[in-house]
Amino acid sequence: MTTTTLAARPGPAPAPARSAPAPVLQVSGVTLRFGGLVSLSDVDLTVCRGEIHAVIGPNGAGKTSLFNSLTGAYAPQEGRVLLRTDGGTEHSLLGRKPHHINRLGVARTFQNIRLFAALTALENVKVAAESATRSGPLGIVLGLRRAKAEERAAEARARGLLALVGLDGRSEERADSLSYGDQRRLEIARALATGPRLLLLDEPAAGTNPTEKRELAALIRRINRELDISVLLIEHDMPLVTSVADRVTVLNFGKVIASGSPSAVQRDPAVVEAYLGTSDTDSRQGEPR
Repeated sequence: MTTTTLAARPGPAPAPARSAPAPVLQVSGVTLRFGGLVSLSDVDLTVCRGEIHAVIGPNGAGKTSLFNSLTGAYAPQEGRVLLRTDGGTEHSLLGRKPHHINRLGVARTFQNIRLFAALTALENVKVAAESATRSGPLGIVLGLRRAKAEERAAEARARGLLALVGLDGRSEERADSLSYGDQRRLEIARALATGPRLLLLDEPAAGTNPTEKRELAALIRRINRELDISVLLIEHDMPLVTSVADRVTVLNFGKVIASGSPSAVQRDPAVVEAYLGTSDTDSRQGEPR
């Protein structure tokens, strides 16, 4: 009797490993001092393309100092801050003026709302959109031929962004007549008008009510997914952070004490001690004490 040995049938080829998203922002060893006060100490942070990354920590932890260092308002004494553009080119942000950093694709909002109070919602966003054109606002004022076309495009972009943030029905109202929550959304629209690849939001939920917080969370996710904009977010409201953030970095006394997923960070003993608190009241409120 002849025995025939069948060769093993090759299985399917393994799927190629998916590469990790490229970093949009890399912060390495950033240290910021004001005289003898150390505001940031050897801070490392990476924001990947397509990511929503939250920075949390108690008041005075250095969160806004970090944003100011990333956007040219402060000049750290040590470290590197690199922004990677779509073509893969890396740009150092340290030592650059804020408007140069904005031109590279970084936009931000502030804790204290900074709008042109006497201008309409549309005008506020249109001014920001015009600043990103080749002619700029001055060219538009001078009536240059190219500037006229850019002005029309800026207005169309402004109207589209007002619709995105839910203010298209209030475009002709003065900024100072809007509710606080609407002013927050208007400020986000204005930041988006410059065409960023990285959006920095400094406590966007401050002063808003629970309904506005839920709407804000949905807006942040929409900006991230539909516009393909990476988001770096400072926020005290932990329910909002856990609902939108892919990763969280925790600062305390200017140092990074934890970084990871929202659930992992919330379980970290150092974070619980420094920021989140352990009482039932604090957990329900989701606010630092």
